[in-house]
Amino acid sequence: MLFSQPFLLLLGVYCSFVTASPLDRRAAPTVTLDTATVTGVASGLVNEWLGIPFALPPTGDLRFQLPQPIPPYNTSFSASAYGPACPQQPPTIPIPPGLASETLNYLTTTIYNAVTPSSEDLLQIMTAAQWIYGGGYETGGTSSYDGSVIVNKAIDLDVPAIYVSMNYRVTAFGFLASAEVQAAGVGNLGMQDQRQAMRWVQTYISAFGGDPTKVTIWGESAGAWSVGLHLVTNGGNPAGLFRAAFMESGSPIPIGDITNGQGYYDFLVAQTGCTGASDTLQCLREVPYDTLMNAINETPNVLSYQSLALAWLPRVDGVFLTADPQQLVLQGSVADVPFVTGDCDDEGTLFSLSTLNISTDAQLQTYLQTYWFPGAPDATIQQLLVDYPQDPTQGSPYNTGILNQLSPQFKRIASIQGDAAFQAPRRFFLQQRSGLQNTWAFLSQRLKSVPVLGSFHTSDLLNVYGGNDMTEYLVQFVTNLDPNGAGNLEWPQWTTSAPNLLTFLDGLIPQQLTQDTYRADAIAYMIDVNLNYTR
Repeated sequence: MLFSQPFLLLLGVYCSFVTASPLDRRAAPTVTLDTATVTGVASGLVNEWLGIPFALPPTGDLRFQLPQPIPPYNTSFSASAYGPACPQQPPTIPIPPGLASETLNYLTTTIYNAVTPSSEDLLQIMTAAQWIYGGGYETGGTSSYDGSVIVNKAIDLDVPAIYVSMNYRVTAFGFLASAEVQAAGVGNLGMQDQRQAMRWVQTYISAFGGDPTKVTIWGESAGAWSVGLHLVTNGGNPAGLFRAAFMESGSPIPIGDITNGQGYYDFLVAQTGCTGASDTLQCLREVPYDTLMNAINETPNVLSYQSLALAWLPRVDGVFLTADPQQLVLQGSVADVPFVTGDCDDEGTLFSLSTLNISTDAQLQTYLQTYWFPGAPDATIQQLLVDYPQDPTQGSPYNTGILNQLSPQFKRIASIQGDAAFQAPRRFFLQQRSGLQNTWAFLSQRLKSVPVLGSFHTSDLLNVYGGNDMTEYLVQFVTNLDPNGAGNLEWPQWTTSAPNLLTFLDGLIPQQLTQDTYRADAIAYMIDVNLNYTR
C-alpha cells in the first residue's frame, strides 16, 4: 500500500476504498480499524475495501435522525462487496416517439441505470478519492462507479491517490423538509451523512495509507451541488475535512427555506396514515418501510414534469445552511480552498423531455412561475423569454441549427433549465471568487452529435470514468492542487479578466481554450433572477 496519498472523497453512505498496491496479490488485503481486521479484495494493482459501515444504520427510531457515529470496530469482518444503496426513487424516463437508437441507448442504459439493491441500512463507505455521486438527490450509490479507474490512472501518472466513496440518504429519507423537521433540527440529513463520512475519513484514512490533510471532495450533478454546499456551510470553515474541491455539473445553487418543502411533507403524512398523529414526524419514523417508500414514489422525481425544480433537495434549515447558498457566497462564507467547476454544454436537454406539451409563451411563463421562480412578476419572466427566445437555432442542444426541435418550446426550455440550474450558478460562483482563491473551469462539448440530447448532463462522466484526459486533470489536481502536469493542454485559471474554459471536444483536437462569455446577457439576467426568487 502506498503512503501519504491524497485522495478524493466520493459521497455515499457505505464507505468503500480503493488504494494502490505494488503488485497483484493473491492474498486478500487486510487493514486494522481499531481492534478489528477488515479484509478487502485485491484486483490488479489496486486493493479494494467495500461496504465498510461509517455510521449506525438510520433505521427504526434513527430514521429521520442525524447520523450517529459508529462505535469503535471490535469485530473483524469482510469488506469484499458493496453494501446496498440508499432507498431510491427511480425516475420515470420520458421517451418521446421516434428517438434515434443512440439517444434511446443513452437514456435507458447510461444516464439512469437503476441502482439495486437498496436498504435503509445503508451508511457505508468505499475507499479511494472522496467522491459524491449524483442522481438528483433521489438515486445513486457507490457501486455505480468504478473507482479503480481513477486509482489506476493515478498509478500511471505516478501521482498515487486513494478513492473513497460513500452512500448518503436521498429522497425523503435524506431531505425531508417542513416546519416540523426544522423544529426537530433534522434537516438536510443527506448532507449530514456526507459530513459524517468526511469525519470518518479523518479518523481512519491513515490506516489505508492515506493522508487526512490531503482530501479533495469531488462530485457530479447532485454530488457537485453537494460539494458546493460543503464549501459554503459552517461559515466557510472546512474544519480540516478537505483541502480542495472538484465539481462536475454543479456549484452552490439557489435554494429556499426548509418550509418550502411543507407540501411534500404533508403529502407523506397523509399517504402513510399519520395525519391524526400528535407527532407526525415520529409517526413517519414508525410507519413500515414499504408504506413510506410507496408514498415517496408518488412524489415528483427528477425527470417528472417539474424536473429540476426538485421535490427532495437540500434547503435552508438554520443548521447546515443558514441562508440561501448564493447569499452565503455573497457574504464571503466560502471555504478558502482551490476548486474546479465545470458543466456540459447541453445540461438541460435531458430534463426537458417531460415538458413537450408546453407549446406557447403563456404556458411557458406559467410553468416558470409555478415551479422555477415562484413570486417572480410577469415582467421578470417576460424578460427571461426575451433573453431565451423561441428561435431553435439559439436553443439547446446548442449549435445544432433547426435540428432537435422536438416541440415548439423544447430547445428553449432546455436552454433555460440548463442555465438556471448549472451554467448560471457556476459563472456566478466563479465571478464572486475570482482573485480570492485558485479556480479552474471547464466545458464539455463531447458527444455533441447525440440526437436531441447533444452534450447532455452526465456525458462528462463517460470521460472521467473512462480513464481519459479529464481523469488525468483530476488526479493531478488532487495531488498537486493544480490540474496541469500530465502532458495535456495547459489549463489556465479562471479570472474575471480572463474567464478561461478548458473545453473538451470530440475529434482530432481533444481540448481547446475558450472564453466563458457565451450567452453573456442571458446568463447575467438568470443570475439575478436566481438571487431573487428561490424555490
